[in-house]
Amino acid sequence: MDDDTTITSLHQPGSVEDPLTEIARDGARRMLAAALRAEADAFVAQHAEETLPDGRQRVVRHGYGPERSIQTGIGALEVRRPKVRDRASDLPAEKRIRFSSAILPRWARRSRSLDALLPVLYLRGISTGDFQEALSALLGTDAPNLSPNVISRLTGEWQHEYDRWQRRDLSARRYVYVWADGVYLQARMEARAECMLVILGATPEGKKELVGFQVGVRESAQSWRELLVDIKTRGLKVPPEIAVGDGAMGFWKALDEVFPSTRHQRCWVHKTANVLNKFPTSMHPSVKADLRDIWQAETRAAAEAAMDTFAEKYGTKYAKAVTCLTKDREALLAFYAFPAEHWDHLRTGNPIESVFATVRHRTVRTKGALSQKTAKLMVFKLVQAAAKTWRRLKGANQLPQVIEGVTFTDGVADRDTETRAA
Repeated sequence: MDDDTTITSLHQPGSVEDPLTEIARDGARRMLAAALRAEADAFVAQHAEETLPDGRQRVVRHGYGPERSIQTGIGALEVRRPKVRDRASDLPAEKRIRFSSAILPRWARRSRSLDALLPVLYLRGISTGDFQEALSALLGTDAPNLSPNVISRLTGEWQHEYDRWQRRDLSARRYVYVWADGVYLQARMEARAECMLVILGATPEGKKELVGFQVGVRESAQSWRELLVDIKTRGLKVPPEIAVGDGAMGFWKALDEVFPSTRHQRCWVHKTANVLNKFPTSMHPSVKADLRDIWQAETRAAAEAAMDTFAEKYGTKYAKAVTCLTKDREALLAFYAFPAEHWDHLRTGNPIESVFATVRHRTVRTKGALSQKTAKLMVFKLVQAAAKTWRRLKGANQLPQVIEGVTFTDGVADRDTETRAA
């Protein structure tokens, strides 16, 4: 019979033909099997001197476990874990020598890199029902261990991680600056939106960290007080030098009670928006330019002069706008008493706003979290993920002077000014 055939293998919908990937998977499968054998052999060799009373070696290889599929970044790999046996059967179970593979843990079904990838994809907007479709090209159409139920169990792991983080000791930490803000998220299964209260801090090395996070009842003074007291109770005894936030009165009242020596700096982005709301839309470009002249002035004296000019220019017709600006004069210009290199960081609450932008993107993509618990954990994980890319403060070398209590005038240390004058 002729070996030639007219039957052609058709490409299945949803599958991707990639010989290169198949070769890589086959090579990875062989290398994994070899590594597991080498690991088991090394463990047996480590206990080679231990023998039984009859002279036989106590720890020996004992075949393989059943074949199982492990999901990795290049797809599923079928592996069999080598088994090791302790022949000292007369010993209690707790005294027997047991082999545990560091490469392939006993109950592992996915590689650690894939375990890290799944929550990132979920947090970035892929819903649990879309995981298999999104990953089929990479892991194969029949990829196991990626069902919605498996993904949903991630929230349980996040809860344990959140609980541990909330109990961490802060006695060895110091935060020179802090930023505080809240965001409202409406869960689909909840009647009202609750506020996520977030505090970020700058360490003496200029690194930004998540300091405190919890769900509050609006941005009330009591909710902020609970968060600040919790931070202080867990060891944060040294108060921050300055706190940056918007005009929510609850935070500032609570801050004065818990850390009374911390200075206030109002966010210029929020203040600009509040002032613009009291002007006609047609005037916004010119008003915004006048406000920019204030907070971008090189000295505090120039900023105060620009603020006085603003009040004189608009006070007659737009008195409410002028009052909105001038009533917080001291808090808006507090940044001039700190290093000029830090002004960009201190004038706005942008470190938190950028985090909330990611949160809002995620909730829009998934039409909101199902519950406030899910929303809380999602915000917590998103903030942690964002923290990996946060940039250090510019001019971090100035922070030791701030900690020492050096006085700054218009962004320049007074002792530096005295040195140059001498």
